Amino acid sequence: MGGSLWISHGATEAVFRGRSFIAVLPLALLLPTVRVSAQLIGLDCHKTCVCASNIVSCSKINLTNVPITLPQYTAVLDLSFNTITRLRAEWTPVPLSRLHSLLLSHNGLTFLSSEAFANVKKLQYLDLSSNCIRQLDELIFEPLEHLEVLLLYSNCISQIDRTAFSGLNNLQRLYLSHNQISRFPLELVKDRSRLESLRLLDVSSNRIKALPLNDFQALPAWITNGLYFHNNPLPCSCEVHAMVARWYLKELSSVTDFRGSHTCVVPGQQKEKIAILDLNKVYLNCSEVTAMDKEAFLEQFLFLDCDTRERNMTKSWVLPGNISLTPAHKTALMRHEDGSLQIGPLNVEDSGVYTCYATSESFNETLYVTVMVFNSTEIGGLENLKTAYTTLIGCLVSLVMVLIYLYLTPCRYACCPGQEKSDPRDSLHSSTVSISHAHMETGQERVEGGGFANKHGAFLQPKDQLEQNGRLNPIGEEDEEWQGDNRERRRSDTESVSSVCSDTPMVV
Repeated sequence: MGGSLWISHGATEAVFRGRSFIAVLPLALLLPTVRVSAQLIGLDCHKTCVCASNIVSCSKINLTNVPITLPQYTAVLDLSFNTITRLRAEWTPVPLSRLHSLLLSHNGLTFLSSEAFANVKKLQYLDLSSNCIRQLDELIFEPLEHLEVLLLYSNCISQIDRTAFSGLNNLQRLYLSHNQISRFPLELVKDRSRLESLRLLDVSSNRIKALPLNDFQALPAWITNGLYFHNNPLPCSCEVHAMVARWYLKELSSVTDFRGSHTCVVPGQQKEKIAILDLNKVYLNCSEVTAMDKEAFLEQFLFLDCDTRERNMTKSWVLPGNISLTPAHKTALMRHEDGSLQIGPLNVEDSGVYTCYATSESFNETLYVTVMVFNSTEIGGLENLKTAYTTLIGCLVSLVMVLIYLYLTPCRYACCPGQEKSDPRDSLHSSTVSISHAHMETGQERVEGGGFANKHGAFLQPKDQLEQNGRLNPIGEEDEEWQGDNRERRRSDTESVSSVCSDTPMVV
């Protein structure tokens, strides 16, 4: 009985074991199928991706890698809104020669391989926006020689190698806004290294604190029209205001479209932001910027630019008096390289408003340039200027000499400033004593020589020291006869001394 029970218990255990194995076996067989399905999820155009002719859209399906074995006829590939964090070199093992648009936005991308675009050289549109890219390495986009639009906004880009965009000869629009860029990529627009086809560069909403203003002034309007740099922490200055105001007068889209967003930071702890175009009214009281006119002299040559907001426009000029420019004009010639107008040698009659008409298939523009020709040559104007400076210098030298004569020439008279005023009687007494000694010596010499003796006293009595017309007369009335012809001369000398030592300043 027990044995039978034991046999029954063992049989039961064996049955349960067999059932468990049978139940687990189908699950084990299904696991490879599930794994394969996860790997090939991007290949199913009926369940996961949307395939419409040459367009493959695999957005919002939580992909962590780019689907492999993509059709070679794919022209547009949309992989946005997934979790593809790394774009490796082998993401597409075969060249996709027809692919012209690749969308990888909102993926959290942090890494771009240096060979990531080696098999997609025909790309024209590349969207890498709204990711976590921190730097752009050297020559990262060099294989994309046909690329026209590159979107890199809303990333964490803080470092850009100067050769990162080399080779993009057909790039027309580059969006780098809402990043952490602190240096303006001047190499993209500067003459020698600039991208020839680039007409829009957006570096707005970054951390740029300085702009190459001098280099900006040399850029043509078809570049500055698409140069967006608003919402950057630029320090307020009249130089920045002058540039933005000039662009606003030219109606450049980069300023007119975001007029209120062109702000600058006022120095201080609060870091207050002020509209750049209001600096002439609120903060720095910068000079108002107006349209610049051309000024020239006779016999000069002048170049008038037709700086349009678009490139490769058809241009024509109309001279003052509504006269169309023709090859018959000898003093006006249009340069076909850039459409500018050369006029000269100038005459007074060449003054007036010159009009440039620029046309294209989608845009027309009219520019006005006012020219003022002065009725003199530049050399004559310089000579007049030199004469004016010479006259001014002569007047200054004369004034200095007069001041030296008045204040630096030593004065030997008692009334000079800075000397103590002595008693007039003491001065008169010393003068008369010296005069009397001189006369006595002269008289003695004459007596010894057989002449007449001096009959005048050596000292004057106090009663003889009288004032006449405000001046002390050291010679008494009894000397009037002896003075004779010298009286008028002494009086004129006294008056001259009084005039020199007077407190009243001399007027020249």
